[in-house]
Amino acid sequence: MAPLMFTVSTSPLVHAHSNIRNSVFMPRRCFGQIHLHTTPSIRGCSLSIRSTSSPYSGFTRIDGKKEAKSIRDEIKIEVSRMNASKNVVPGLAVILVGERKDSASYVRSKKKACESVGIKSVDVCLPEDSSEEDVLKYILSFNEDPSIHGILVQLPLPSHLNEHNIVNAICKEKDVDGFHPFNIGLLAKRGSEPDFVPCTPKGCIELLHRYNVEIEGKRAVVIGRSNIVGMPVAHLLQNEDATVTTIHSKTRNPEEITREADILIAAAGQPNMVRGSWIKPGAVVIDVGINHVQDLNVPSGSRLVGDVCYEEARKVASAVTPVPGGVGPMTIAMLLSNTLTSAKSIHKFQ
Repeated sequence: MAPLMFTVSTSPLVHAHSNIRNSVFMPRRCFGQIHLHTTPSIRGCSLSIRSTSSPYSGFTRIDGKKEAKSIRDEIKIEVSRMNASKNVVPGLAVILVGERKDSASYVRSKKKACESVGIKSVDVCLPEDSSEEDVLKYILSFNEDPSIHGILVQLPLPSHLNEHNIVNAICKEKDVDGFHPFNIGLLAKRGSEPDFVPCTPKGCIELLHRYNVEIEGKRAVVIGRSNIVGMPVAHLLQNEDATVTTIHSKTRNPEEITREADILIAAAGQPNMVRGSWIKPGAVVIDVGINHVQDLNVPSGSRLVGDVCYEEARKVASAVTPVPGGVGPMTIAMLLSNTLTSAKSIHKFQ
């Protein structure tokens, strides 16, 4: 078989995102009253059954929208408690460069989520031809602003901008997207824990925990090796003691490898790439991809699909995340979580 060719996803999710107590490395984490990975004895648990009708016995539709709502409800309580005690409202600054419709839509979703939990949201929208200096000016300003506790630069950036320089300019104490070299380096270093974990990978692991999916000792396969999702989620799985294989554009016979996976995470940005025949019976599948495909049967002329063919996967897997409604809402919930954690750390609030 010819090597698999990956396309670069245009989705902000695929390009997307604690004080150490809140990182995803421990079986149970909490900040204030918010409990991430709500089962204390997560290791050794089997998949909980929240069944929907499916040809596969015991199939579970992993509802990221529902879990994200639960997390946001808890964050709202903590934001209110912090405001009452410290007279401090967590603040998140988002910088968007250009007019990509998907990025703009994603920023709007983040703003709406911030409003729903009481986090202050500050949005900066810059034109496509903005210089690196233009972007850095805002980052440096937010670095110094005591009312801002998290800074996020919406990726991908226009091609003429140096993403490395821009991300590195965010002070690590406000790096709620988790992409600063300080945090990425600690994530990759065995035995170390970053202050902030990238939000999409963190959301993937959170879903596995909330659905009581055993990770320790399991075979996990990650499709995609981006710095945004593939690489960090592979490190997170390794830190949960899974045996991890990463599939990329040079991988030969990817179907054979994915069929060995107890846990499969797809983050390649290629619509419906993973077919039912790629999936091990009973596997748990986390679909990170968000892809627009033409569909003349809907008013918009297009619809969202993941990297996994959901209708085929649900006949084989024990659990699958849908698109939309799976990883996407969790990414935003983790961003809110990281922002609250940053505010608590900066203001020494427990």
